[in-house]
Amino acid sequence: MGRRCKVADKNVFIGGGGEGYAEAQGLTLKYANRHGLIAGATGTGKTVTLQILAEGFSAAGVPVFLSDVKGDLSGIAASGSAGFKLHDAFMSRADTIGFADYAYTNYPVTFWDLFGEQGHPVRTTVSEMGPLLLSRLLQLTDAQEGVMNIAFRVSDEEGLPLLDLKDLQSLLVWVGENRDTLSMRYGNISPQSVGAIQRQLLVIENQGGTGFFGEPALELSDLMHVGADGRGQINILAADKLMGAPRLYATFLLWLLSELFETLPEVGDPDKPKLVFFFDEAHLLFEDAPKALVDKVEQVARLIRSKGVGVYFVTQNPDDIPEDILGQLGNRVQHALRAFTARDQKALMRAAETYRPNERFDTAEAIRDVGVGEAVTSMLAKKGVPGIVERTLIRPPSSQLGPASAADRKTAMQASPVAGKYDQAVDKRSAYEMLIERAKAAAQEAEVVEEKAEELSPAEREFNAARRFTGARVSRSSSRSSQSLGQQFGSAMSSAVIKELKGTTGRRIVRGILGGLFKGR
Repeated sequence: MGRRCKVADKNVFIGGGGEGYAEAQGLTLKYANRHGLIAGATGTGKTVTLQILAEGFSAAGVPVFLSDVKGDLSGIAASGSAGFKLHDAFMSRADTIGFADYAYTNYPVTFWDLFGEQGHPVRTTVSEMGPLLLSRLLQLTDAQEGVMNIAFRVSDEEGLPLLDLKDLQSLLVWVGENRDTLSMRYGNISPQSVGAIQRQLLVIENQGGTGFFGEPALELSDLMHVGADGRGQINILAADKLMGAPRLYATFLLWLLSELFETLPEVGDPDKPKLVFFFDEAHLLFEDAPKALVDKVEQVARLIRSKGVGVYFVTQNPDDIPEDILGQLGNRVQHALRAFTARDQKALMRAAETYRPNERFDTAEAIRDVGVGEAVTSMLAKKGVPGIVERTLIRPPSSQLGPASAADRKTAMQASPVAGKYDQAVDKRSAYEMLIERAKAAAQEAEVVEEKAEELSPAEREFNAARRFTGARVSRSSSRSSQSLGQQFGSAMSSAVIKELKGTTGRRIVRGILGGLFKGR
């Protein structure tokens, strides 16, 4: 066997090779939070590279979060075996690169799934997602995004928590019915915009996104477990089905990244990351994204490293990543790029120009010619300086290559640190329930008024109606600035509600669409 390449505590071993290849390539943990890139055409070995990096980080005590787009990465939970058809090839590769410590083993894995089918359910609340990301998810226009912002503002001021989609849907109905009064304070609210948002929410429901919003919401600390054996937990998001809703996939990962940025404390330059985050199919994040969103991602990527989080984008072509973000990705593994067209050739040359040249070979030719399981690599060296580009044979994985069995997945889920914590959804009292309660109270009050009115003589009813009308006008003119929204709506709409409550159908309509019209917070 050749030179001994032991995985050091301060280094994640990536690979090496014989003549014409790097002697050894490793990712220095101290610089791992300065982000990275894994790129290459389909079938060139990106998934295996992601797998061996996750193994290396876990072995160094660094928790990992990654998305399993094809279902292949679940095998990290199981050990490789000598019975595997590529066993001899793996052993030969380990011998070639001098990986003397190579052995099969499994790693601690927590499986997650937005749909709750292949892992523990992942949820967040509508409030935590926020109007900006929701608008991105729903592909709203500027006018529709404005209405979404108004709905969130009303939610805060009226004490109506937005936890799940039915909370948001019911609040939007309430906002739409009271748009005249709300528009005077917040700006124009058109029924067309409210209707468009509701239709987009229906699309999310049809894509299975309903279960993503609600409680118990994900606690970020549950992604950052380190076991008693010192190995970091590898969190695997089942994304094969999720890729059928690519905008939901991209929005979820962007939300998670933003939450990490907002929640975690500053740690400066740690000896190793607190968490490494792999964003597979990264082009989905930037596809048709408005400049404001790209700027936000660039800002988060630039600043989140001070929180001890490393972000690694996985994509087919470096051109998929905006230049301002690409420039921040210091650790790079570039698998083969195919240059079949003039455009492909230009992309290949641009990719080559981003590396520090090596006099032993032409970088562009190397990127074009490396085979499956090989890559052109460049890792940050001392003081964070980009290393010279090298041709590298990627080390074989120690865990199982390919998907885990149903039994292995079940065992991992039962042994995970969050077993049973998120499995059952909890429907707490929130905007939907509170609006129903307010509607019922409003209907009961109106019925009492109607019953009393029926007991009076025609002359008394006419006198009381005139007095209520005059009192409502005086009340609105003297105390409009100090009343809550609910009180304003009550004085303005009381007579209309009484008319609507003449029959059972009318009462049902009012309960359904007017919500807490008569109540304050």
